[in-house]
Amino acid sequence: MGLLSVCLKGEVGRSIRMIWLALLLLLLSHENGKGGVEASNYLIGLGSYDITGPAADVNMMGYANMEQIASGVHFRLRARTFIVAEPQGKRVAFVNLDACMASQIVTIKVLERLKARYGNLYTEQNVAISGIHTHAGPGGYLQYIVYIVTSLGFVRQSFDAVVNGIEQSIIQAHENLRPGSIFVNKGELLDAGVNRSPSAYLNNPAGERGKYKYDVDKKMTLLKFVDDEWGPVGSFNWFATHGTSMSRTNSLISGDNKGAAARFMEDWFDQKNMQTSNFNISKASELPRRVSNIIPTVRRKHHELLELAASFQSSPGKPVTRLMSVARRVRSALRLADRPKFVSAFCQTNCGDVSPNVLGAFCTDTGLPCDFNHSTCGGKNELCYGRGPGYPDEFESTRIIGERQFKKAVELFDKATEQVKGKVDYRHTYLDFSKLEVTVPKEGGSTETVKTCPAAMGFAFAAGTTDGPGAFDFKQGDDQGNAFWRLVRNLLKTPGEEQKKCQHPKPILLDTGEMKVPYDWAPSILPIQILRIGQLVILSVPGEFTTMAGRRLRDAVKTALTSGGTKEFDSNIHIVIAGLTNTYSQYITTFEEYQIQRYEGASTLYGPHTLGAYIQQFKTLASAVVTGKTLQAGPQPPDMLEKQISLLPPVIMDATPLGSKFGDLINDVPQSCTFKRGDHVSVSFHSACPRNDLMTEGTFALVEILQGKDNWVPAYDDDDFSLRFIWSRPAKLSTRSKATIEWRIPETAASGVYRIRHFGAAKALLGSVKHFEGSSSAFVIT
Repeated sequence: MGLLSVCLKGEVGRSIRMIWLALLLLLLSHENGKGGVEASNYLIGLGSYDITGPAADVNMMGYANMEQIASGVHFRLRARTFIVAEPQGKRVAFVNLDACMASQIVTIKVLERLKARYGNLYTEQNVAISGIHTHAGPGGYLQYIVYIVTSLGFVRQSFDAVVNGIEQSIIQAHENLRPGSIFVNKGELLDAGVNRSPSAYLNNPAGERGKYKYDVDKKMTLLKFVDDEWGPVGSFNWFATHGTSMSRTNSLISGDNKGAAARFMEDWFDQKNMQTSNFNISKASELPRRVSNIIPTVRRKHHELLELAASFQSSPGKPVTRLMSVARRVRSALRLADRPKFVSAFCQTNCGDVSPNVLGAFCTDTGLPCDFNHSTCGGKNELCYGRGPGYPDEFESTRIIGERQFKKAVELFDKATEQVKGKVDYRHTYLDFSKLEVTVPKEGGSTETVKTCPAAMGFAFAAGTTDGPGAFDFKQGDDQGNAFWRLVRNLLKTPGEEQKKCQHPKPILLDTGEMKVPYDWAPSILPIQILRIGQLVILSVPGEFTTMAGRRLRDAVKTALTSGGTKEFDSNIHIVIAGLTNTYSQYITTFEEYQIQRYEGASTLYGPHTLGAYIQQFKTLASAVVTGKTLQAGPQPPDMLEKQISLLPPVIMDATPLGSKFGDLINDVPQSCTFKRGDHVSVSFHSACPRNDLMTEGTFALVEILQGKDNWVPAYDDDDFSLRFIWSRPAKLSTRSKATIEWRIPETAASGVYRIRHFGAAKALLGSVKHFEGSSSAFVIT
């Protein structure tokens, strides 16, 4: 009996345990369906806003090519923000810009607006603003002269678009703060970047290089944000590759490969979300289109479609309100009104020597590989270009590299299970990088104290890179310079002997740190910052670290965080570098790479010990995070907004030929025309300068599909990879202009009747701006 009783008790106990286990598994499966395995420990909020600047007349930022002037839109640029807060504690805000880099004056003015709105809730301490490094966005929004020479000085319209967009994205994220969880995941992406300066990388110690399988970082780190009620609401990831899939001759505004990847992932999620709703949609393709097929497709015979299309002829230009452009945007129709918008950002990290042109660099005259050490062809750098995977089509290269990042991000997103847990914290300080003392190790175990230098750029800076070569007779790997360009340099500023010695072996072409007329040419005071969210640590750096420089910085910070006997961090710590953040100060190479004086070394402003200074100062920040110590704010960077000079002429007026109106067609689609998927459709309109209205959160171009007999529904707009808005004028000072809209019909486009519309704004001689629209004749896609 005793044995039976024990057995019965054992069976009952096991049954009870099994019941509780089943209940636990049921609870976990419910949470897993929303991406979480534990109760939320943060408030999370995400936001996104249009920062597309002037699509005409303004020089693009990145290649420093005076002839690269914006003349249309490939797809729009956005600011994307996440805010993470402890319910009763600290918070951090991270903003990712579809822009070449952050700008000190932009950061200053955004923080001023945030202080006016929120008090001390968001400050320089806990806000990071980072650029993806596209080279296809309007310039003129930085305050230091060397970065705005090619844009003919400061461009207020570019500046305002970026500042307004950042502010609005942060406001959205703040208003969306809700309980939620965060998950982190990492994985390798092998085919989206190659080292464009391998000869410099090889100058790093062999033992150090031997620790790594590749000469560029292949790791992507992704955060997944999960709202307690709505499930996944966004993702941000960091991966190193330059925003130079679009070339130095491109004139269409574009977020390049990272902007494209963000578009693809947001569309993927929206499409996926629609498939779980009660909409009648077609099967999602592997690479999502800009717009999900949320409109039911009515099957009609080809002759019926042609008859329908024939009943819709082109309409002449007519006045409209600006709201029409905003109201007809595709994404506003796509978004579910009762849930947060999904936001996905593809952030930049230590991309200094990483190119997306993965086929390698070749000579345009011979087709042979460029010289290994100098990236020249017959001694000339102008002929050496990197080739992207879609060569010779830069748009295809952009799509492919963007798609590769997108696919890896989806994989990491779907498999993210490691929950981020722990404190939210931050440290920030300003430092004068023109005169920092740095303690560096010597052979034998001793140390010595060295200094950074006032900013200067070497001769190889003017040689450019294989992504965008420079001009004249400059070449990479030049540690000598030449007499002629020294004479030219001396007309601006002759560097002193102390500066030459400090910057050695860099031959100084532009002594920018000591050039102050009419105001500062280059920054000296820079921000450095650490943001902590649990076991994730973000290092905000104001420049482009090379691969090995980034590895050294991450390793040094990890050691500082995990040593010292505290249990604040364990070995399971994720450290990412957020490049081009809060301001911009060009490149940071290792000491060894600096000796080779390729483009990146020549662009390392503060001399050979620049990286040593960063490592030393970030270790101080990391120690303060561990100990809870407060740091001094440091010297404040200058606010030079009132000093800015702009030589870009304003729009005086717009005009059309006699007998024509704004929005009238110049070239229409052929009558009774049928296109197939993969075909190109092109129409053009009498138009006006896009600087008259940036169409923020609106569109210049729209493709509509006919539903029923007379209901036109937005299908694609100028935030679509497949649609291009191209603006031109017959002569530089002409008041007349035209808008050409080109549509590469996606393979996912539904059969049906379509038309193309154009929205614009024309300026009269007396300054008033009036909006207009025009539309093409209808056509059929089968």
